[in-house]
Amino acid sequence: MTATADIKSHFFAYISKIRWIIRWGLKRNAIPENVMEHSWEVATIAHALGIIRNRIFNGHVDANALAAASLYHDCSEVITGDMPSPIKYHSSAIQTAYKAIEHEAESELVSLLPKALQADFAAVMLESQLPTEHKKLIKAADTLSAYLKCQAELATGNQEFRKAAEDIQGRLASYQLPEVEYFLQVFAPSYKLTLDELLSPKPHSVP
Repeated sequence: MTATADIKSHFFAYISKIRWIIRWGLKRNAIPENVMEHSWEVATIAHALGIIRNRIFNGHVDANALAAASLYHDCSEVITGDMPSPIKYHSSAIQTAYKAIEHEAESELVSLLPKALQADFAAVMLESQLPTEHKKLIKAADTLSAYLKCQAELATGNQEFRKAAEDIQGRLASYQLPEVEYFLQVFAPSYKLTLDELLSPKPHSVP
């Protein structure tokens, strides 16, 4: 019997429940989205933003670390639930209070891990421990994911997301991050294509 035989942790079983947390509450959704699939999309976009910064804009960020932190960026919602953006940002008081609750939830989740693993997970799960540039790029990836969601909903004719799409576009512009603009120009347009169009052999240009 190994030395770990008596160690039991609810951590992964607990955070797996984010698959049942539906995003965009209070809005009629044509395309339901849960926190688990959103986290995967944010991770892939954040990873891409890191690589774009390094290869196109001469940056020096750890794209792999960005991806790892992004995968866990909304795990605290297994405790807090998903708060719709219009409520979360309704006032500075609500935003500050919710941020404090998020931080407490992050710490509680890390505490579920075996002691020997906590420092490593804290480095990607606790927002307070993330490098400033990583926070910016993860936030940008999160916002890009929201932008793509809004565009998908609008494409179905769901005008419930019209104002959210306008607000999110303004937020993306305010970040003034060249890698975000690159992603919007190079990758975002293809999200509007059907599978048949994506598989078309028609040549296309890549900058």
